[in-house]
This record gives sequence, structure tokens and C-alpha cells, in this order.
Amino acid sequence: GLCSQIGGRTSNVGADLEFHAYSVSEPVGVVGIITPWNGPMATLFTKLAPALAAGCSVVVKPAELTSLTALRAGELVLEAGIPAGVVNIVTGIGSIAGAALVENPDVNKVSFTGSTAVGKSLVTAAAGNLKRVTLELGGKSPVFIFDDADLESAIPAAAMGIFANTGQVCFAGSRLYVQDGVHDEVVAGIEKFAKNLKLGSGLDKGNHLGPLISSKQRERVLSYIESGRAEGAELVTGGGTYGEEGWFIEPTVFANARSDMKIVQEEIFGPVLSVMRFEGIEDVARLGNATSYGLGAGVYTRDIGKAHKAARLLDAGNIWVNCYGRTDKALPFGGFKQSGWGRENGPEGIEAYLEKKAVYVRL
Repeated sequence: GLCSQIGGRTSNVGADLEFHAYSVSEPVGVVGIITPWNGPMATLFTKLAPALAAGCSVVVKPAELTSLTALRAGELVLEAGIPAGVVNIVTGIGSIAGAALVENPDVNKVSFTGSTAVGKSLVTAAAGNLKRVTLELGGKSPVFIFDDADLESAIPAAAMGIFANTGQVCFAGSRLYVQDGVHDEVVAGIEKFAKNLKLGSGLDKGNHLGPLISSKQRERVLSYIESGRAEGAELVTGGGTYGEEGWFIEPTVFANARSDMKIVQEEIFGPVLSVMRFEGIEDVARLGNATSYGLGAGVYTRDIGKAHKAARLLDAGNIWVNCYGRTDKALPFGGFKQSGWGRENGPEGIEAYLEKKAVYVRL
């Protein structure tokens, strides 16, 4: 719907009315799109649609572990009638193909979704020609359950806020803060929920959670679980692998975690939840904002005033109240701090692929 709404505005310049002045929006040019492995199709079209709507041509470099979806998308683009050469799919290793895309002076902009570490290296590479950059990076999102929350809905929602997609979600609600009055009930409820989740192939509709992306990722997640044990967090459930085939890890819950622990500070990208206590609304900013990330945050309460106040206090680009993880193409998506630069979706998303030009005409 935004395709026909791209434009500029006219302005009065000076008091003598001898100028007609206006701004126009033009395509930024060739766009490099680099997508992650944890949501390959959805992330691709989140970037591809606004880039094409703005009038750009694109070169897509999908994650090397999930290239087939992008190749299929390229076929569908041609079938839909978009001219050859407007959308180009280039597979390869990130350090080679991705780096070439970022460093190429003929590429005017790069839109990247992935880890914060890779995002920082991308910024360094783009500095040579000051290429435009949009970054959607990692997160360590906090979720707050107040003692007046509807626990019947809050417990499963908070659980799936971290366990959905086996925790391989940038805005996964991996830090859970529970008010003292309902702490034990919430921990017990999430433990029961986690134990009832069925692991297995995603092709079987009876399963709830699939595997991690690779053996390397499983070993990384296991190392974080071990660090949680070593630093003194209480392992409530999970913590081990599952099955003989595939890279499965049990849904894992730690209680009595502390803010200085690795499992609380660093993005794990696996089904690992850290639970901590809080006393009241005055703790939300201090605890919720105590990381270098700011992508998402959740709040569960029946008090609408408390919900709005918590949303104001939290430094995150996406706040969910009495739900978690809902997104819509009409609203901007992105993060504060080291969770990224810029926004995707909505009018803000299409603006990222446009340049502004001011025109002054003497009458």
C-alpha cells in the first residue's frame, strides 16, 4: 500500500515568493540484502518488499546454512514478472560473498540481519565508502510478570517467548523477571510447561520444538548451560540433549539467576530461560535495561497504567503487553543500543531505501 505514497513535499522559500521549492524521494540504488539462517524466508521478504517498492534493485546473500529458500524466492520473483536482474541471489560464505557485497562501491546500501558481532564488522567494512546501512541485530530481551497478571495466560506466553523456534529468535524473551508474590508459582508453571513440550522433526505436526540449526550451535548453547551451572544458577528443568539424531536441546529453565551471569548478559540463541525476582515497577528500568541490547521486552499485568509506565521505562524497540513476539508489517521493527540501526516495516521501513533530494526553482 505504500508504493503509491512515496513522494515529497512543497515548501515556501523566502517571503518574496520567487521560488518554487520541493523535495523528492528517490531509490537509494543497488541494495545488498544479507539474511540470517533462523528466519530465512520471512526476513528476506521483510527487506525485499520495501526495497522493490522504493524502486531499488537488490543482490541477496542468504545465510550459507539456509540458502534454498532464497533460491526458490528468486524463481518465484521471475515467475511473478519482475524483470531479470532486478533481484539477484548470490550464495556463498559470509566472510567471502557477504564481505564482497559490503565492500563493493556499486552497492549503495546494505540491509543486514544477524549477530551483533557480525554487524559491527559490517559497519567497519562499509566505512570505506560510507555505504548506507540498516542493522537488525541481537537481543537479550526482558519479560516482567507482575503479581496482578493473569498467570493462566502469562505463563505459557512467557514460556513460548523463549522456547519458540527453539530459542533461535533475535527478540526471544530470555530474561524473565517475576514479582515476589507470584515467583514460585510462575517458576513451577513454566517448569511444567517446558516438560510437556514435545521435541522432534518440524515436519511432524505433533511436535512443538525442532532442533537447533547445527552441531556448532548446539555446542555453543550447551556451553552456556554449563556456565549457568558453574556460576550458581539453579537448574529447574532441562539442560541436556535429546534423542540420537538431530541437534536437539531440552527446554531449559534456570531460577535464582543474577544479573552478572553470562546466561543473563549474553545472547544464547537457544531454549534457555533465566528467571529472577523483582519487587515493583521501580525495578523495571534498572533491571530491564541492564544489558547492551534493546530489541524487545514483555510486560504482563492487569493494571493498564502500570503497563504503559513500564513500556515507557524500557529501552527497547518493541514492547509487548500481555503477549509476546507479535509483529505486523504496518509497524516499525528494530532495536535500541547494540540491537541495531534503523527500522524495518511500515513507512519507516520503506524510508530506509530512499534518498531525499531538495529542488529549488527560481520563478
